Amino acid sequence: MLGYLSIGVFIDGGYYAKVNRALKAQEHSIVRVRSLFDFISSTIARDEEVLMSDCQITEAHYFRGRFRVKEAYDKHLLYNERKFEDTLIENDVIFHYKHLREVERDGQTEVVEKGIDVWFALEAYELATFRKFDYVVLITGDADHEMLVRKLKALKIKTVLLTWNLTDVDATSPLLREEAGQHWELSHIVGEDPALKRKLLYRLREPAVNMLGDDF
Repeated sequence: MLGYLSIGVFIDGGYYAKVNRALKAQEHSIVRVRSLFDFISSTIARDEEVLMSDCQITEAHYFRGRFRVKEAYDKHLLYNERKFEDTLIENDVIFHYKHLREVERDGQTEVVEKGIDVWFALEAYELATFRKFDYVVLITGDADHEMLVRKLKALKIKTVLLTWNLTDVDATSPLLREEAGQHWELSHIVGEDPALKRKLLYRLREPAVNMLGDDF
């Protein structure tokens, strides 16, 4: 295939946070966003037999629920959130947030996140329609995005599901995996390529772990 290839990346922030939590527990590391983006571009360039310079991520979007500022301050999350936002900004990622709510149910406090999955799907579909991406990469494992993948395929956009399953709890939905045109499971890929694993991960120092918290 000849010509410039445009890639749109859409990140499910809740899923991404689970991946980083598992990596911190198992590897004392977190995902290096720049390296992840380079991996996406280089893999597609190789598959399409084009130069990496002709295969670029033209837009990247991140979706997540977060607490209002006072709640985040009370929970000691502000540094964590700003630190991660700095990483997104440095890599030209556009972030989309909705406020979380806490509700009491059966004597327990539950965090309620409403509308993020729908927003993710609508934004990904709308942007894919108008921007005419050659590829859309979805970083998620949620079965709710099965219909999004189907709609993107109907637009004749090559769709990649990128996951990194590190625990049974975070396993990718079989329905989503079956619907995706391509599925890159990073736990398998880096298992066969230790050098890639080192490139994708940022090793945390001891003080940084405590400051970043569990939601980074």
